[in-house]
Amino acid sequence: MLYLQCQKTKQVKSLLLGLLVFFSISASAQRELNMEEHDYKPYYFGISLGLNRASFHSELHPDYLNQDSILTAEPSWSAGFNLGLSATVRLNQRFELRFNPQLIFTERNVLYNLRYKDAFENLSTIQKKVESVITSFPFQLRFMSDRIGNFRVYMMGGVKVDMDLASNAQARKADDMLKIQRMDYGIEAGVGFKFYYPSFILAPEIKISNGLGNVHSRNDKLNYSRVLGDMRSRMVVLTIHLEG
Repeated sequence: MLYLQCQKTKQVKSLLLGLLVFFSISASAQRELNMEEHDYKPYYFGISLGLNRASFHSELHPDYLNQDSILTAEPSWSAGFNLGLSATVRLNQRFELRFNPQLIFTERNVLYNLRYKDAFENLSTIQKKVESVITSFPFQLRFMSDRIGNFRVYMMGGVKVDMDLASNAQARKADDMLKIQRMDYGIEAGVGFKFYYPSFILAPEIKISNGLGNVHSRNDKLNYSRVLGDMRSRMVVLTIHLEG
């Protein structure tokens, strides 16, 4: 599964970079005002394709001081990709409200440095992977700049609710598993750019998404879980929106 996800991530990355270069060059060559009527639509829809980098923000539990087998436990960043739809309502000339449900494929890791080698893997450094398939439901408010020809900038912020379809919080006890809660919620903020074409709008966007809830299903009987306290999700997402 991990190999297939890496291959898909590389393919999506190449596709996104190619689209960005092609459409950016095309946009600079456009002189007439495209889709002028779009600025007055009460609502419109779109699709999303993106790349993400995900990790945890973690805190050590007080029990960490009562053991000597694990020296450090540090989250690391991993790549993934996301697919989604969008529905946008125009509030006025400056503000839009967007609902952007997405399916996110990602992975988050925790790197452990051990005082003694792991009995099963015979290593002093162990990386525990948390693979996730997340359905995310963000509600965002977008602030739009003035339109300059076929170009516009916007800022966005909002809230989200996530459900991890691959959550292992109810899985059987295993010493090598980090268990994650199914539900999470958080806040998002980002910036994007709109390029207007004759029949659609290309909107590359980058955002930071921070979870506010503790997603760690801690078990003080599991070595790799008991040293960690609260864990909160962190994600940076580069997305291309196609809007019409």
